[in-house]
Order: sequence, then structure tokens, then C-alpha cells
Amino acid sequence: MGLFRIISAPLAALVLAAAPVPSLRPTATAASAADNASARLQAEYARLAQATDGGVGVAVRSLDKGRVLGLNADQPFPMASAFKVAVAGTILSMADAGALRLDDMLSADPARYVESDGIADLAPHPGVMLSVHNLLDLMLTRSDNNATDILIARAGGPAVVDAWLRKAHVGAMRVDSNTADLLYRAMGIRPGPGTYRENVAAAKLLDPMIKLRDRQDVPNDAFADDPRDSASPRAMLDLLSFIRAGKLLSKESTALLLDIMAHCRTGEGRLKAHLPPGTPIAHKTGSLNGTGNDVGIVTLPDGRAFAVVVFIKKDRMGREVRDRLIADIARATYDYYLLIDG
Repeated sequence: MGLFRIISAPLAALVLAAAPVPSLRPTATAASAADNASARLQAEYARLAQATDGGVGVAVRSLDKGRVLGLNADQPFPMASAFKVAVAGTILSMADAGALRLDDMLSADPARYVESDGIADLAPHPGVMLSVHNLLDLMLTRSDNNATDILIARAGGPAVVDAWLRKAHVGAMRVDSNTADLLYRAMGIRPGPGTYRENVAAAKLLDPMIKLRDRQDVPNDAFADDPRDSASPRAMLDLLSFIRAGKLLSKESTALLLDIMAHCRTGEGRLKAHLPPGTPIAHKTGSLNGTGNDVGIVTLPDGRAFAVVVFIKKDRMGREVRDRLIADIARATYDYYLLIDG
């Protein structure tokens, strides 16, 4: 299939608009042509965002040129599991400093398990220990909440992850909770002294809306507006860009983090869904009721790369709509950097 046969329809118009047109007036400068193309891309983001009744935030940047484009790029959005990129960065920075080793073994306590695929299913009984390396893999490739909370505890708590972000000069991003506490807030639960599962079961008996909201994929608007555990698309873009540039971690830890993210098993219908088959992408998803996120780094055929962040909150149209919207934004961005901003 030829290159111009696979270009997305919206970007086809963008390509034609950027092409030179004979005129009696002086031709536009390269800078003004680029400005026109980038404006059309951002207009396309706004058009695509109309698919949802929720809020959409987008931030993209060429990792070769550094110019940021997007939509609502400075508004806060709940990160959901996308915050696990910051957890991984914190843990790997500790490894770089000699504060821990990737082969250190950490215990998995079933009494602290939250709802999640992975450890909770494979090791429902006490007596299991996993290495930091395996926990990082489970957290990033399968979005395992229990692996995440074990790593957050090893780091010293959410405040340590947040402090790492401050040291990294990542602006409008904050980490306030482990996944258990984040999910409690998303459900509107005040936990009691029991286990996570006991607290959730008791809360659902008292408030049937918790179960109904989960079954119908309805957002908790109060949670979506909570500044805790939120980030602007631009802040998440900065974090990805700093990691890719090797500014936050050693060369070895940077390579390890990006390699694990390149094997992400979640979000098959999101950023990667409409990209050409085999396109390299290192990414991390985030999902909660009414929330759909995907953040990552995409490599073009010529070796150039761009970072892309798509956050969606308060959506009531459903997961399929959110996934398709993220995929459409990713493809429009891919075509822009491949054909316009090269």
C-alpha cells in the first residue's frame, strides 16, 4: 500500500493546504506554512474531541524540535494508571542512586490486594515475593495495581514519588495516593479498618450507586475535578520528554523503562490502534469510569520520534468511543509529523 493511500482523510486536507500554490503574491515562508499546518492539526484535535461529551486534553511534541501542540494542554485531568510512569521513574532513580537493586525481592501481601489482573490472580495466598524488576514489568505492561502499590511502599510512599517529580521540574503533575486510595476516592468510599476488598464490598451494599456507576461506566465528576493525582497533558508530555532525553535517569535505566513501556499489553484500541502495523511505541494507559488515557512515545520510519499525551475525563459515551478518539488523535499526529513536520 502506498504511503499516500494510508494517510488519514483529515490530514490529507492538511497536506494539500501546506503545499505551495501558484500566486502573484510572494510565496509564504516556511515558518508561516508550518504555523498553518500546526493550526490545522490543533483544529483537527478540537473536531475529533466532539465525539465525547467529556473533556479532552492533548499535548504532542516532536522530540527533535521540541514545539508543543495540543488541546486543553494546561488543564488538569485525572491520570488514573498513567501515574505509574512517575512511580517507575522514582524506583529507577533509586536504583541509579544505589538505594535499591532491580533484583531485590519484595513481598506481596494478599491482605493489601486491590482489584487488578496479575498478582492477585496468580498469587492469592501469602508467601510470594517478586523482584523489583518483575514488579516494574507487571506495573507498566499489565497495569497491575498491586505491583504498583508494592513499589510505592518500597519507595517510601506517594509523597516520595511526588518529590521526585518536583526535583525533575515536572510542573502541573502531582501524586498523592497509591492505587488503593485512588480507587477509594474514585468510588467515593471512606475506607474502614478492613481489607480493600472488605471495604469495597461493604460500601457497595450501603450504596448501590457505586456498583451501578461501575457497571455503566459512569464517571464520578467530583473525583474527576479533584486536583489530587492529576496532571496537565503538558506536564505528562514533559515527563515523557525528559525521560526520553536521558535527563532523569541513567542511560541503562532510561533504556529499561522505555523497553518495558514498549511491551505494554493494555490499550490495544488506543494510541497504537490506527498506526501503521509495526510502528514502535512505548506507552502507558490509564482507565477509570469515564476516564481514558494513553501517553507515550512513537517512533517514525525515519527514526524521528514524537511524544503524545491524550487524556479524556467525564465521558459518558463509553470506552469504545474513548478508545477510538485516542486512536484517531494518534493517527492524525503521526501523519502530521511524518508528512508535514519532517
